[in-house]
Order: sequence, then C-alpha cells, then structure tokens
Amino acid sequence: MKPLRPVVLMAITLVTGLLSWGGSRLWNSVGTLPGVPAAAPIVLAIIAVVLVAAAVSLRSRLRAQRERAPGAKGVDPLSAARAVVLGQASALVAALVTGVYGGMGVFLSSMWDSVPGRHGQVVTAALAVAAGIAVMAAGLWIQHICRLPDDPDDFHAAPTSPARRR
Repeated sequence: MKPLRPVVLMAITLVTGLLSWGGSRLWNSVGTLPGVPAAAPIVLAIIAVVLVAAAVSLRSRLRAQRERAPGAKGVDPLSAARAVVLGQASALVAALVTGVYGGMGVFLSSMWDSVPGRHGQVVTAALAVAAGIAVMAAGLWIQHICRLPDDPDDFHAAPTSPARRR
C-alpha cells in the first residue's frame, strides 16, 4: 500500500472546490442554491475524533510493544492495516467534502449582504471545512503512526526472483 501524500489531498480539495464554486454559481443562476446542512461539521468532527482516538490508542500500544514493556498488548498487523485503510479512505472523502463545502462557502460569501440567511450557511460551511481538514490530518497521522520502519539491511540487498531461487 502506498502512503497517501498531503499534496494529493490538497489537489483534490482545490479541484473539488473550484468545481463546487462553479456548480454553485450555475445552480444559483438557474434556481435557488440549497443550503449547507447543519449536520455536516458535526459529522466530520465526530469522524475526526474517532480517528484521533484510534491513532492515540495505536501509538501507545505500538510504543509499549516497541519498548517491550511488561504486559504490553501487541497490535495485530491486520488491525493496523485496517486502521490505515480507514484513515486513508476518510482523508480522501474529507478532501472531497472539504472542497465541496469550501467552494459553496466561497460562493455564499459573495452573497453575504444581498441574500438574508446566508450568514449562517457561510459559518456552517467554514466549520465543515475546518472539520474536514481535521479528518484529513487525523487520517494522515494514523498512516504515519502505522508505517513500517525502514530496514537498512534490506535496502541494499538485491531482490531475488522466484526463478533465481530454483
């Protein structure tokens, strides 16, 4: 599994934000743009808290295992892999959602004075963007915690193919 890079998340967020901004402009010119759901920042914040709790738990268990602390409960490699996949998937979805709410928020902020009731939606969109960034950071942190250490002995060894072993 390849590590997820922050640059990829930023690119996804920016492209999605631009598309969302353009889509919001188009939608508003045809009809009335729907509002930003009030539950969006709450759901994203809950996901961020769950990911941070998993990261803290994994970090402490891996540290205790690495230091060979007596009574340390080890980490199942499959559980660590699942946590990394959850973190990466959450970060990718959060990048999309952050771009959508960011683009909508930028568009709605341009209508700050002209349309009543958009103030609250701009604030909700900003909170959703902040919570989405927290989810991305937590996903990247889990990935960082669960990475395997580099083995300098294996780095310089020539790879052996199955045909050479015969």
